[in-house]
Amino acid sequence: MKKNLLKFSAALLVTFLASGCNDDFLERYPLDQITNETFWNTENDLLVYNNRLYDRIGDDINVPILHGHDQGFNSHFGSLWNQDEFTDNMAPRVARHNRFQQVRAGMHNTTGGDQWFGYDGWFFVRDINVGLANYDKAAIPQATKDKYIGEARLMRGWFYAEKVGKFGDVPFVDRELNIDSEELFAARTPRAEVMKKVLEDLNFASTKLPNDWGDGNAPGRLNRWAALLVKARVCLFEGTFNKYHGIGDSKMWLEEAAKASKELIEQGPYSLYMTGDPQNDYNATHRMLDLTGNPEVIQWRKYKVGVRTNHVLNYFRGYSGGLTKSIVDDYLCTDGLPISLSPLYKGDETIEDVFVNRDPRLSQTVLRPSETEKYQYDQNDGRTYPRLEGNPGGGVKSTTGYHIIKNYNVNDLLGKAYNQGEMPAVILRFGEALLTYAEAMAELGTITQADLDMSINKLRDRVGMPHLMLGAVPVDPNYAIHGVSPLIAEIRRERRIELAVEGHRYPDIKRWKMGKLLTMKDYGMRWSEANKARFSPTSMKTSIDPKSGKEYIDVYKGTDFENPVFDESKHYFWPIPLGDLAANPALEQNPGWE
Repeated sequence: MKKNLLKFSAALLVTFLASGCNDDFLERYPLDQITNETFWNTENDLLVYNNRLYDRIGDDINVPILHGHDQGFNSHFGSLWNQDEFTDNMAPRVARHNRFQQVRAGMHNTTGGDQWFGYDGWFFVRDINVGLANYDKAAIPQATKDKYIGEARLMRGWFYAEKVGKFGDVPFVDRELNIDSEELFAARTPRAEVMKKVLEDLNFASTKLPNDWGDGNAPGRLNRWAALLVKARVCLFEGTFNKYHGIGDSKMWLEEAAKASKELIEQGPYSLYMTGDPQNDYNATHRMLDLTGNPEVIQWRKYKVGVRTNHVLNYFRGYSGGLTKSIVDDYLCTDGLPISLSPLYKGDETIEDVFVNRDPRLSQTVLRPSETEKYQYDQNDGRTYPRLEGNPGGGVKSTTGYHIIKNYNVNDLLGKAYNQGEMPAVILRFGEALLTYAEAMAELGTITQADLDMSINKLRDRVGMPHLMLGAVPVDPNYAIHGVSPLIAEIRRERRIELAVEGHRYPDIKRWKMGKLLTMKDYGMRWSEANKARFSPTSMKTSIDPKSGKEYIDVYKGTDFENPVFDESKHYFWPIPLGDLAANPALEQNPGWE
């Protein structure tokens, strides 16, 4: 039924667009066609129209808000998982992922046209505004209309927040445009004005959407709890961006982030997925093929043969390159101390040593060699892992030695043809709300131990890690570069670890004004004598880490991306494509990209 409704809504929109500029068509009101004047009558009409919006946000390349794995061929780069390739978390080296490598190394250029996850998708705003101009025509209770208005405004606010995060000022449009509308040639709307409108949209959505659509989240429509999490995410971004970039109000945004996340935590029906198994509970959700009824998942995208499929697992195993030494080193030891301070840290002389006495989330994110059979990696092919690029004998290869296991499910590979994958995408989950609340309260300077206990420490309880205590926050010298308090540093670390490979790292680096992190080389595993004996020959080159004086795989040595840069005057924003500047002379390019 839902599939049929989506098809019907697609046809409906085509009719709207085709008839929008033809006055004679609208005046005749043909009985055998749907028109704007005859359609908006019932709740089902509004539902059908909004189904079209859900169809639109399946396009992760142009409308990357409810970001999943896109579908078909695009899933090898369009996946939410690949967003960490823009950062110091992952290190791909395949030509098809050059865009990620260029951005991560600060070597991307102004493009002539479309770009992945870039200055695109404005058709989506038009679709939303068409609906918003017509929902009130329906002869149904206002509360019922508000549900669908709330859906549309949530999507519009989220869309604009994503564009502001990448481009800064953007043209804000809140009405349906035609070919002669003056807004088509308007200048960019100042960031503060756009974000004020965004907050109005998110506030409306988070009060008017229903708590539950009665769809069982299998998966379902966006509900009020999803709106609260989106609002919390957007407000945290804007609050910290304004604070660290010194461009505007931060307190109001941080207060809104804390308020929204706390409401979700205390009043919402969600909780962390826990069975009492700290060695498996963390990545269990990310490896499930069906997330219906999962208590932690607020929004997800389902893939099913015959409807929508992907091949994300086929490509991600090798195309992602693997996790970097930088993030692997960030996992705490089991005493709650960083590796720079803990006597439990065994070192990295061998790949096995890396996992000893560490936060269980490490071995649930990176493949531990002894667990190759447990995960049936790679489809129980009988090879020993990890495997580096250039190792003879086939198998899945890594550029770093740190194969990603967090989202690996062999059942989505066994016996399946190319592009028949059904790996779901976890888009919004409860754990993010806990992290957002803790960070917002810490940035406001009002955080208490009770706040930590209801947020960060719940995440640590799931994996059996010691609590973060206000009176005993470790001072990790490796975080001195951040220039923040030890408490905020630890909350940032927790966020990086908990949300690894979920697409949050790149916007986090930008909002914290920590572009300097992207000037550091991407290293992989230690190239000790023990590891050389096991993993040679390899095509990967190595270098001496100047900080430790030890030899590590140097992922991009000998490539165009060997020496990453980050220009503080330009790289916090992406350039507007030249084609858009040519089409609208009133647009101005972002600083440094002229």
